[in-house]
Amino acid sequence: MSFINHKTKEIHFKVVYYGPSLSGKTTNIQWIFEKTQGENKSELVELPGDLERTVFFDFLPMSIGEIRGFKARFHLYSVPGQVVFDASRRLILKGLDGVVFVADSQKERLEENLESMANLEKNLEKQGYELKKLPHVIQYNKCDLSNSLPKSELSKVLNKYNAVEFEAEAKRGVGVFESLKSVSKSIITLMKGGSLS
Repeated sequence: MSFINHKTKEIHFKVVYYGPSLSGKTTNIQWIFEKTQGENKSELVELPGDLERTVFFDFLPMSIGEIRGFKARFHLYSVPGQVVFDASRRLILKGLDGVVFVADSQKERLEENLESMANLEKNLEKQGYELKKLPHVIQYNKCDLSNSLPKSELSKVLNKYNAVEFEAEAKRGVGVFESLKSVSKSIITLMKGGSLS
């Protein structure tokens, strides 16, 4: 649910990067942070943990233009990948506008991808969302590795709602901005169909 600040003439959108542990969620946001210029860029907040680089979230508001005279700002969050942090995942999903699901393309990670996608749907449903109605994209990260599955195979099992898909190498920035731009465009299109109340 976007937040509209009439005083500052800003609309704030929340995009959550979701996926299994170490799939590249944090790497996506770090790449975007490093390559984004401008005075409107905030600090990147990263809370390190013992089990994974990101235990709670990364945060980055990013200005991308105007909607009916309002500046659009995107706040990017990543969730912790491990199941033990499911309560944190649910908390981070509150009030979201879109999702970038970051799958790990490696063959041996397929089951974790499936579990993470099922967990995303379950956590969204608990908050009254349906993934099929929510702007989302699927990013197949680490597609450059020799043990990665082809996009077509991953798509068959992970993309049941025909979301836009991207092959990615987040460490090199391949597919990173494309994923963000696609989900952002879907969010803006949905917003333009609504009203500014």
